[in-house]
Amino acid sequence: MKKQGYALASLIFVSALTMIGAEEASAQDSNVYNYEDFEQTVSNTSEPTGEGTLQIGYTSSTPFEGTLNWAFYTLGPDADILSFFDESVFTFDENNQATNDGAIEYEVNEEDSTVTFTVKDGITWHDGEPFTIQDYVYSYEVIGHPDYVGVRGNTPGFTTIEGYNEYSAGDADEISGIEIIDDHTAVFTYTELSPSLTSGGFWFYAMPKHYYEGIAIEDMASAPETREHPIGIGPYMVESITPGEAVTFTKYEDYWRGEPQLDGIELVVTPSSTIANALENGDVHIAMNFPTTQYADVANMEGVEWLAQVEPIYDYIGFKYGEWDSENGTVDYKADEMKMGDVELRRAMWYALDNNAVGERFYNGLRWKASTLIPPSHPEFHNADIEVPSFDPEEANRILDEAGYEDVDGDGFRETPDGEPLQINFASMSGGDTAEPLANYYIQSWRGIGLDVSLIDGRLIEYNAFYDMLDSDHPDIDVFLAGWNIGTDVDQSALYGHDAPYNYIRYASEENTQLINEGSSSEALDIDYRIQVYNDWQELMVEEVVVIPTLYRSGVHPVSTDVVNYSVELGFNEDYHLYRWGLSE
Repeated sequence: MKKQGYALASLIFVSALTMIGAEEASAQDSNVYNYEDFEQTVSNTSEPTGEGTLQIGYTSSTPFEGTLNWAFYTLGPDADILSFFDESVFTFDENNQATNDGAIEYEVNEEDSTVTFTVKDGITWHDGEPFTIQDYVYSYEVIGHPDYVGVRGNTPGFTTIEGYNEYSAGDADEISGIEIIDDHTAVFTYTELSPSLTSGGFWFYAMPKHYYEGIAIEDMASAPETREHPIGIGPYMVESITPGEAVTFTKYEDYWRGEPQLDGIELVVTPSSTIANALENGDVHIAMNFPTTQYADVANMEGVEWLAQVEPIYDYIGFKYGEWDSENGTVDYKADEMKMGDVELRRAMWYALDNNAVGERFYNGLRWKASTLIPPSHPEFHNADIEVPSFDPEEANRILDEAGYEDVDGDGFRETPDGEPLQINFASMSGGDTAEPLANYYIQSWRGIGLDVSLIDGRLIEYNAFYDMLDSDHPDIDVFLAGWNIGTDVDQSALYGHDAPYNYIRYASEENTQLINEGSSSEALDIDYRIQVYNDWQELMVEEVVVIPTLYRSGVHPVSTDVVNYSVELGFNEDYHLYRWGLSE
């Protein structure tokens, strides 16, 4: 085996990283930031004028499709736009626990495994019709219906309602565990109360039953009521939509919390290449999804202040272990047949990555090395004490040597322990300035330890095509780079459960299933028990190198100095709710 070849490759990838860093921003080494040093709330404490239009520049590499209904959307931009006009019926505190400050209050009865939901008085849809408990129940009936074509409804918040699975399978005409008492009240009976219910398990949103009357469920996602004239219960209502480009909102004067403090909001999709100029020129008051890679160059921009907060997101390297069995609705786990089935190969690939350097060079420290699959946005559950592989190419080479991966033919790349060629196909998404250099960095890191890794077809893959390939278990994919937003709840069933379509790695094990089930069990209503379960789960994921968590992240949020009552702090605070956003004199 020619270890000199691996050493040379290591020097090449270190040089590549240095060059990439220089390209990302000038003098990056002196521009490394920590999100904890930023404020979370604007400093302007003036009273809002009660008028004016807030201009928002929206930057995203993901297209704005315009499926503007919470039950049917699939992409992030649609969710962001939805949040302006159709709010969650629940609010959450800084620990991601549902409170009773939203449009619906709830009361849990542990003795009979029921939850009573009550709609507050005086709430109306944007067409003036009253918001009733039937609208909330309707959202469950639509999502659970056999004709539903969306991706929601397979989490315990749905499946543990008595009769839900029978209704979803088409064996019942109604969900037997839901009883409507009157226009304001309904009682849900669960087969088992789960702690996930109050930290994200309840469905957050209602659907206006009267508005979708006469529309077949399979047609709702494409109906004008969803794509052209959507309504909600939020402080602003949709005035016009320019598909893929812009949405104009006007204030809903009868909003239940109080009259909004702006005449309206105009959201315009803005390229990342021009968003900084739009801020500097005063064309936008707020830039959503501002590229962190640009921050160092514009940190001192006049008329703008910068807020930051840790996000419930992690990036990861995924490995393919099998396929999706659509007939049975489960993962077909067959790691022994897959290229990446050897845990020692995966472990070596983790040791080859310097994600601390990636966070500093690519993101100015506003992303940083990840360790486990529960990010620090959930401090009670994030286990920072778990030891994970650090950047150590020598250790990576040692692991591969001992596992029998040797360069048999002298071409500089290792073969399998059986002496067969090992060509690893890597899938990574296009979009943004860092996509290509970041993918190249990971490839060079693995080549630095003698692994023959290449991009599929030698190129990055467009967002939708990328996820289509994951959905369909495209046979060319061995390894991929992706990310997850875990939302409010640490329940892992939707991402790593054996029956989860979003389990794109197609991983399954008895211990994984057991821990996921324990984390959502009634025993886990004891918070200390639940914390221990997810500590054990995080340790399992690291021990088995099921995926490689690469980066945690914080967002930087530029806001013009004339904006008031705006904050990125965690948890509900009515002082900074959307209806209180405003402009000062």
